[in-house]
Amino acid sequence: MSQLRTVQVLGGGCAGSSAHVGSLAAGLVARGVRVTVCAPSAVDRAHDFTATGARFLPVPRRSDPAAVAALRAACAGADVVHAHGLHAAARTALALSGRTVPLVMTWHTRRYAEGARRQILHLLERRAARAAAVVLAPSFDLVDRARERGARDARLAPVAAPPARPPGAADKGKVRAELGAVERPLLMAVGSLGPQHGFDTLLDAARAWRRLDPVPLLVIAGEGRDRDALRRRIRDEELPVVLIGPRESTGELVAAADLVLLPSRWEGRTRPAQEALRAGVPLVATAVGGVPELVGGAAELVPYGDAEALARTVMGLLGDPAARARLAEAGRVQAAGWPTEDDTIAHVLSVYDELTQPLAVGRGR
Repeated sequence: MSQLRTVQVLGGGCAGSSAHVGSLAAGLVARGVRVTVCAPSAVDRAHDFTATGARFLPVPRRSDPAAVAALRAACAGADVVHAHGLHAAARTALALSGRTVPLVMTWHTRRYAEGARRQILHLLERRAARAAAVVLAPSFDLVDRARERGARDARLAPVAAPPARPPGAADKGKVRAELGAVERPLLMAVGSLGPQHGFDTLLDAARAWRRLDPVPLLVIAGEGRDRDALRRRIRDEELPVVLIGPRESTGELVAAADLVLLPSRWEGRTRPAQEALRAGVPLVATAVGGVPELVGGAAELVPYGDAEALARTVMGLLGDPAARARLAEAGRVQAAGWPTEDDTIAHVLSVYDELTQPLAVGRGR
């Protein structure tokens, strides 16, 4: 009886997909699967995939012949290859050209582009979706999009966020003090500083709650191309907002907040939302992508891009402790019904077994 051999391929490795691959690798190794993770070296330095028991091979996020050849060599002998994200799937499909090994893609997030880039994105989505034997997606809208792009088999596959250790009261106080939120409300937002996460709208809303007493402090954890532009706005408009850069772990930040804000253009089963509801922190989010199906009635949802609705909802909750308490309890109840990491790993392993069943029978597995 031989072990199932799988290769997990990451591209740039956003925090959510990298954490998912780390969780998946650990769970698969624990179940006797031989796992190799291929990703840029910087991603492994941040997530340490070898600590899961997996083998790590550095493969750059490029599509030149040398990078594709390195990925092809890494996939030699694999029973199933699992790519995470559109770019990773497209490059992996190129590397597997001429081989019969099945390719699984997890489509973690939706991208947006304008002009000529929009057509390029459409072609990339189509190439990745059609190359995969199975496309897994965290929300129904991405499942539908995969099918529209020609996926042979697209399925809903919720991605569970690893549970964080809940901080104690002393830890929360320390976090709040370090952030400068002593005796004032703390609002927390987490995400890359790009247009898709709606932080411009969030700063528009922050202008409205400057008139509250005490003035809430909005802390945004993340990095991205819009950082300098956001910093200029915060300075020029004297907004009660602090950018603190990226954080490897955001669970303690989320748990210390009075409200968590998610103003994105699109999200699936986003980690900050899961962390907020698990920690019993009220969440205000945009009604986009997979957010409504994730949170149910356990969060306040507002339209994307509507700064007035966002500000009104935030100020209403800050002034209503009973409403915040109801959301906190509803969040914990909602989170208790989510799939666990074990559920996620078992589902992925069932897909692998399905795709390799003839091989498994031949090996006597």
